[in-house]
Amino acid sequence: MDKTTSFLQNRYWILRHGKSIPNEKGLVVSSLENGTRPEYQLAPDGVNQAQLAGELFLKELNQNNIAIENVRICYSPFSRTTHTAKVVASVLNLPFDGPQCKVMEDLRERYFGPTFELMSHEKYPEIWALDEKDPFMSPEGGESVNDVASRLSVAMATMESEFQGCSILVVSHGDPLQILQTVLNATKQVNGCEEFSSRIQAVRVPTILSQHRKFALETGELRSVI
Repeated sequence: MDKTTSFLQNRYWILRHGKSIPNEKGLVVSSLENGTRPEYQLAPDGVNQAQLAGELFLKELNQNNIAIENVRICYSPFSRTTHTAKVVASVLNLPFDGPQCKVMEDLRERYFGPTFELMSHEKYPEIWALDEKDPFMSPEGGESVNDVASRLSVAMATMESEFQGCSILVVSHGDPLQILQTVLNATKQVNGCEEFSSRIQAVRVPTILSQHRKFALETGELRSVI
């Protein structure tokens, strides 16, 4: 690990869930209550995407000489992310109910608020326009970019305290993973040897958070981030 990331205990990959039934239906499903319903898991295409992502992750682990026992899968409790993580765990031959797989509520989807919940995907640009203007401004009843960055910081701190020297796959959603990448990319530029939480706090500013769409992921896309 290079000096810019030596403040971290682990290596991180991210994976956006595979194509889901809400994706197929063109629905915004962002509340914890709706997101955990079984009818909103992966569509058949999404299962295939998760399988391919798992195979790609396994290939990267082998290329980096990373042992499976050092791998952890941390995932959002939503049905589509749980389903994705389960498929990947199967590819890696990891028991999904074992200690190497951990559900984390702080990795859940960004809640876009009651105005957008179960509405058309076509409304997303309205939210992203608001994000660019002010990432500290919440959609009515929902979460701002900064709100999501705050709980993702907690998730990262939890993973950093619970795991040392591990390769962690974070299975989450489009907006949270965009925001996570934005923050982690910016922390690399923070000079000095501040602790991780201080670095995160330093980069949670409008000029950085408003740019999160630059880090968009396709469904089922795997990325090494830090």
